[in-house]
Amino acid sequence: MDASGRKRWLPRLIIVGVAYFVVGIAFGSFAGWSASNQMRVTWRLLAFLVSGVAFAIHIGYEHFRLGNSPRITASHAALAVALGAFLLAVAATVHAVMVPSHAPYWRHLLALVAWPLLTGVPAFVVALVAAAGLGLWRRTT
Repeated sequence: MDASGRKRWLPRLIIVGVAYFVVGIAFGSFAGWSASNQMRVTWRLLAFLVSGVAFAIHIGYEHFRLGNSPRITASHAALAVALGAFLLAVAATVHAVMVPSHAPYWRHLLALVAWPLLTGVPAFVVALVAAAGLGLWRRTT
C-alpha cells in the first residue's frame, strides 16, 4: 500500500473535527444570543445532540463503510473529537487575547492540552465499546 493510501482517513478526520468546532462555535453563539436561561440550555443541549449524531455517524462510517477494526475506529473518532476540542481551545485563547478577560492566560494555554485530553480519552472508550458492540452485532446477524 502506498503512503497516500494509508492516510486516506486523515482528511475525513479533519472534516469531522472541524465540524465539531463549527457546531461548538455556532451553537455557543446561539446560546449567547438567547434571552432566557431556558433557551440557552436548549441551544447547548442541541449542540451535544448534533455532536453526538456526528460522532455516531463517524463510528458507523469507519466500521461499516471502511471495515476498520474497533481500535482503529475508536482512534479515528477520538482524534476527531480531540481536534474539535483543540480548535475550540484555540478559539477561546484568541478570544481571551482580544477582549479583557478575568482568567489568567495560563489557563487558556492549559486548555490547549486539557480540552483535547478531557474529550478525546472518553471518546476513545465510548467509540471502542460502540465499535466492538457493532462487530458483535454484525457477527450474530
